Amino acid sequence: MAKRSALAVCFVIGAILVTSNLLTHTFVPPAGRSAGSAAMLGAATAASMGAAPAFADEIGTAAKDLAAASYPFLKEINWNSGLALVNPGKASAAEWTKAIATAIDMGAAMDSNLVKAGVQAHHAAIGSMKGDLVTSQADYEKVLAAVGRMVASVPEEKTMAVYNSFGKLVDPAVPKYLMGTVNEKDAVAAYKGFLDFQNVVKKNPIGAGAVSSPSNPNVEAAAGKLADSSYAFLKDIDWSSTVAVQPTGFTGTTADVMKAVDKALLMGADMNGGALKEAALAHVSAINNMDAKGVATKSDYQAILAGLGKAIASVPSSKVMDVYNAFGKVVSAQVPTYLMSSVSASDASSAYQGLMEFKDVVKASR
Repeated sequence: MAKRSALAVCFVIGAILVTSNLLTHTFVPPAGRSAGSAAMLGAATAASMGAAPAFADEIGTAAKDLAAASYPFLKEINWNSGLALVNPGKASAAEWTKAIATAIDMGAAMDSNLVKAGVQAHHAAIGSMKGDLVTSQADYEKVLAAVGRMVASVPEEKTMAVYNSFGKLVDPAVPKYLMGTVNEKDAVAAYKGFLDFQNVVKKNPIGAGAVSSPSNPNVEAAAGKLADSSYAFLKDIDWSSTVAVQPTGFTGTTADVMKAVDKALLMGADMNGGALKEAALAHVSAINNMDAKGVATKSDYQAILAGLGKAIASVPSSKVMDVYNAFGKVVSAQVPTYLMSSVSASDASSAYQGLMEFKDVVKASR
């Protein structure tokens, strides 16, 4: 059981990373387009960061209009395509990581209750999707409304930071190619509706409530010990590799992966908003300070571990195990062996032993 609990923590972290990769590669806004595209991206990436929101009726009404205008376009997209795992340009892993940092930073600034509502809307939408992975129009509308409110709760400059960072990494040929895969008339209608929607969101800002991270000296001390025992292992990893987004690493269907992501979203929605914000900002700092190989400083790495430990300690063990079990079903059994062959066995063993001790402290802190 100890091994399963430790691996569960790893799968939770992996779920967040995989989700970020899938979303950022699918919804990257082309350069020169509306900042609303970036807003949607930042909100979607941050949907795993949530903790009865204050609704803006104008945003809800606009979401209904956008859903009606864009649902035909939504149904034309091949959501089972592997394009989400393809780099839409020539940017390096480090460049994508830095762009993701702006999305994480935007998510951390969002109102935690609105983010939680957004997660629940995505959960319902995943539950009603069919074999083509298209959700119902009603659930789609609720997702749009929730995302609009999330975006409305952050300063405009954070939205623009996401738009600008991702816009620089996408090949200009990508929008033209994607347009060729759908009905142009429906795409134009969706885009017009989207512009109207983003204008409404911009005109109806919602203040984000303040949150604070809980004090947990035991977890913080344990994070320091884990950082000591695992930093060498961290440096062994090739962070420039694209192995994390290779389809051969999964044994399930796209729908199965979506269901696993859903478990991670639900776990995120239950986490303490302050602890989750602490973990998110620790990731932003680590990304901004990483070296040429994509390795975080030891102090930033320790801060990430402390934030994640507090966040995971704030949810029931059953939620953690739900994520572990869901991802365990879709990750190829060959993955652990392959990954072990790419690092020092002694460093990996030391890191694993440290993780065993860390997860015990986290579990005892619930």
